[in-house]
Amino acid sequence: MEPVQGESKRDCWTVTFEADFVIVGFWTHSLITFGHHLRLDSDLKGNAYNQEERVVCAGYDNGDIKLFDLKTMSLRWETNIKNGVCSLEFDRKDVNMNKLVATSLEGKFHVFDMRTQHPTKGFASVSEKAQKSTIWQVRHLPQNRDIFMTSGGAGSLHLWKYEYPAQRLKKDSEGAEMGVAGSVSLLQNVTLSTQPISSLDWSPDKKGLCVCGAFDQTVRVLIVTKLNKV
Repeated sequence: MEPVQGESKRDCWTVTFEADFVIVGFWTHSLITFGHHLRLDSDLKGNAYNQEERVVCAGYDNGDIKLFDLKTMSLRWETNIKNGVCSLEFDRKDVNMNKLVATSLEGKFHVFDMRTQHPTKGFASVSEKAQKSTIWQVRHLPQNRDIFMTSGGAGSLHLWKYEYPAQRLKKDSEGAEMGVAGSVSLLQNVTLSTQPISSLDWSPDKKGLCVCGAFDQTVRVLIVTKLNKV
């Protein structure tokens, strides 16, 4: 997949399947998928809760977020969050698309409710200004998909919880279904370094155990407690 002739080409900074990993890097000009290079089994494909649905999401330097349907090789949805997209992650791989978190330059992140796509308005979302510096990474807690952590350019980690609205679905004036965004609350935050924390991951086995890497050339192993109480 690449821009059509005459369309401006942007740098792709991050891509994600609805799986256990996010690939972050500077892919120049376009997102291109090579079927013979990429294992498209149920463990790797986006929206892989069954054997039919396959999507991948990409974030770009100009704030574009694009959702590609790999089954039809077409653009399914796009939006713009006004700042370069640094990290994307779906909350779980084994269910129908549920939530997508996008982090950006200037310290803001967005949570999209991916269950209901409106024909013109797309997916409902909520945004939060977490800090003044870049949010480099987002990772959902494997044991609780409503809790996620972001890492920032000021050397800090922020732990968040997403709260669903009383009703996730409503109809507009024309009867079309549209999603309803929830809210985000800050559970805890800590500053670990004077340099950006550029990478972060949770342990799939030990709840609360995580590791992060920073520009100060230090790898830190952390434990987050009391997660069973939130």
